[in-house]
This record gives sequence, C-alpha cells and structure tokens, in this order.
Amino acid sequence: MSPTLDWLSRLLEITPVRGRLDLRCQYGAPWRIDQDASAAGEIPYHVVLSGSALLEDPDGGAAQRIAAGDILLLADGGAHSLHDGSGARPYPARNRTAANLIFSENAGEGDRLDLLCGRFMFTPVHARLLRGYLPTRSVVRSSGEHGTAAKPETGADLAGLLALMRQESGVDSLGGRAMLDALSTALFALTLRFASESGEAPAGLLTLAGYPRLAPALEAMFHDPGHPWTLPLLASLCNMSRATFVRLFQEKLGRSASDLLTDIRMTLASNELRKPSASTGAVADMVGYQSEAAFQRAFKLHIGLTPARWRRMADTET
Repeated sequence: MSPTLDWLSRLLEITPVRGRLDLRCQYGAPWRIDQDASAAGEIPYHVVLSGSALLEDPDGGAAQRIAAGDILLLADGGAHSLHDGSGARPYPARNRTAANLIFSENAGEGDRLDLLCGRFMFTPVHARLLRGYLPTRSVVRSSGEHGTAAKPETGADLAGLLALMRQESGVDSLGGRAMLDALSTALFALTLRFASESGEAPAGLLTLAGYPRLAPALEAMFHDPGHPWTLPLLASLCNMSRATFVRLFQEKLGRSASDLLTDIRMTLASNELRKPSASTGAVADMVGYQSEAAFQRAFKLHIGLTPARWRRMADTET
C-alpha cells in the first residue's frame, strides 16, 4: 500500500517540475541583467552565492535588495532586471563554457557578484496551479539573517544544497550537467518547503500551507480531490464554522477553497486524459463529477479545450 503523500509531494506528483541551471554570472560592478519574459511553462530563478543585487520593481517602486543566500523566484515568468545599484553604465558581459555550464563574466572591478540563473520547467497546462498560487515575485532568504522562522533543519538543508550547487557548477566533474539539473529540481521543492515554514510569503499556497488550522483541508483536497467536498465538510475537518473557514481560506490563499479544488481536479484530469485507456467518463468520475457532461463543461471552461480536443493535442506532443 502506498503511503499518504503530504500536500507538496502530491503537488509535485501531479505537476512534475524539472530544474535547469543555465548560467553562473560572475560580475564586478557596474553590471546589469535584463531578462525577457519566460515561456508559459517556466519559472525563472536566481540564487545569490555572494555579493548582492537590486531587483527593479516593474511598477516603478523601490528596488528590492537580494543578498548572499537569497533565492529569487519569479512565478509569473515576467521580464525582470537586476543590477548593482550604482547607476553607472554596465560593462558588457561575455560568455565562456566550462565545467558543464556557461559562465557570464564582465571586466568590472567593483563589488563582486556570484549568481546562479536557471529555470523550473513544467507542462504549460500546469501553469495555472503552479504560477497561479505562488507569489508573483518572492525572495526566500535562506541565510536566516532576516528574521525567517523556518525550521533550523530545513534552513541547513537548503544551505547545504546551495553549497553543493556552487561546488558542482565550479568543477568539471563526470555527470556534472546531470547533477546540476537534479540539484535545480530539488531546489524547487526545498525552497517551497522553506518558504511555507518561514511564514513570510504573501497570500498564496505557501501561506496557506504554513497555517496549521487550515492544513487538514489542504491535505484533504490534494490527497482525495475526487471526494464530493463541500465547504461545510472542509470546515468540519478544520474544526471551525463554514463562515470562519471561508474567511480564513480566502485571507491566507487569496482565493477560495472551491477555486483551489477545481484547479487540482482539472490538473489531474488533464494528466489522465493523456492516457489512451482512460475514458472521459472515467476521468470525470475520478475527479469528482457526477456526470460526464458537467465535467466536459468545466474542463473546457478551465483549459479552453474540450477533453477530446485536449487528448488529441496531447497525443501530437508525445
């Protein structure tokens, strides 16, 4: 018998994420990085190994400083800019390939930056569940110097992972490329674990996960999304009234429990419809719909395609 998975393990089971380390940037000030918007199935990340950088606010507000040990996730995949903050014209960067990785360097002699740049990749149809429930832009401060309250062992694990990424990206070892991508994949899960424990994330899935009173409902929806859940049932799991449950869920997640449940169900359905042996009716029943017609309407509203068209499109991609 398989063990019951926690919500994060279940999320990553139904929305598999692969990490890819693209660059190690080693710059002296003045420097600047301008990165275009990412594809629909990507979340860019940056890890500051040493030095610091300023992340520009796309709305024109104050820039946000990120320092050594910080991990920047851009869940919306939007274009973004990092720079040293001097305002001076940056030195041009040049690339060289070494140690299974591309290094980007410049001739600047000011304060040094050592930065890992990569992306987390997933099937675009999973973007709604991944991008939609994570903070648009989040800085996870693994050093613990900014008042984070994550478990000490999680912080130690994350620091160890970053140290291994630094080491593997600096030497030309057998299997190094595979190791870097495997470590990047692990980075996604460990960063989400750390952020959910720190309690510093804005409203979203990480804040919800870090609020123990709502944990039973979160676990239930991920573990058994096909169950005929109602708001009173979910509230009873959390030992609270329906009104209190609805208010707290909206406050912590920024969206309703029904929204999250539907997104989990449609993500599962899109996965199942890729299997030739799975009939539309069987998939509808598995994700909690009493009729195939109701499921087809919900699927088209959510995905933008009928189940049949989605299945045909998925077949051409495999």
